[in-house]
Amino acid sequence: MLVVDDSGARPGKGNQTDSKTIPMLLHYGSWQKGIDMKLQESTTEAVAATREQRAKAAGRRYRRQQSAFDILIIFLIVQVISVIYGLINPSTFAYNSFANIQNALGAIPVVTGIPALGVGILMIAGEFDLSVGANFIFSSILMAQLNTNGLSVWLAALIGLAVGTGIGLLNGVITLRLGIPSFITTLGTMLIWQAGTLFVHGASSQPFSPSSGFAAFTAGNLGVFPADFLWFVVLAIAFWALLQRNRIGNHIFAAGGNKQAATATGVRVDRTKLIAFSLAGACAALGGILSAGGRGTILGIVLGSALIYWISDVLLLIGAPGFYITAPVGILIIAAAAIYEILRARRA
Repeated sequence: MLVVDDSGARPGKGNQTDSKTIPMLLHYGSWQKGIDMKLQESTTEAVAATREQRAKAAGRRYRRQQSAFDILIIFLIVQVISVIYGLINPSTFAYNSFANIQNALGAIPVVTGIPALGVGILMIAGEFDLSVGANFIFSSILMAQLNTNGLSVWLAALIGLAVGTGIGLLNGVITLRLGIPSFITTLGTMLIWQAGTLFVHGASSQPFSPSSGFAAFTAGNLGVFPADFLWFVVLAIAFWALLQRNRIGNHIFAAGGNKQAATATGVRVDRTKLIAFSLAGACAALGGILSAGGRGTILGIVLGSALIYWISDVLLLIGAPGFYITAPVGILIIAAAAIYEILRARRA
């Protein structure tokens, strides 16, 4: 009688097939178990590596924000002292007056704030721009001159902004392509654009009578807030998002931290720095245009700009001669830098 094995073995060979199949199954089971263990080990290592990377990233974010908190402490101390003194002597120290506060909100963004945003980005990238002030003046004078000669104020403003951005880009090209330190490059271009300003309009004042729409857009008020202050807030938020929530921001930090390491990880350092130079130039030009009608963080830049202005404001309110004001501001800058380095060394 013919018997067919369910396993598909040949007739009469069922015992031999079983004796071969069982060891093979046992061997396959141990092999599969080994693979599962390897996969589990790899998964565990990957999870551990991910946690370590997250911890390092959190540490970097903390160190980035720490400098802003250092400036915040100094800023709050100055504010508390000024407010208390203003309450004690309201007639001679009108620090708490509405007019003084509104004037500060309008002056901080244009004079130091918006240009400082661009310079701050550039410093984080490991470079510096001394020509910001000359760019600020040249771009605004050029815009006013073009408008006086009959060009639309809006088009003149766009040309001024483009020229300022181009000045920043030129600084970057000279610095990176020729290998000249940015301090030397921008010192030279500062002198060039100062001379350029005199060439454009001479030593006389430049008249500027923009349309009412342009004046409201750049120098009007929205309630109690000046338009340029609102522009400053918008730009500060945008720059914060660029640094903290965008890949370009990570590249800027990497380029300023360690050029070799950044290059090894695929960061195009020169292109990143050119972007930073261009942003610095654009912010300088924008500050100038608005004035016609700023390891680091955006919060630190904003607070630093406000702090410099308020130091000057306090000195004026107490009756200090105007020509003495720059010395305390210079001392403040050096002291703030020294305090930051001391705190950074202690944290390290």
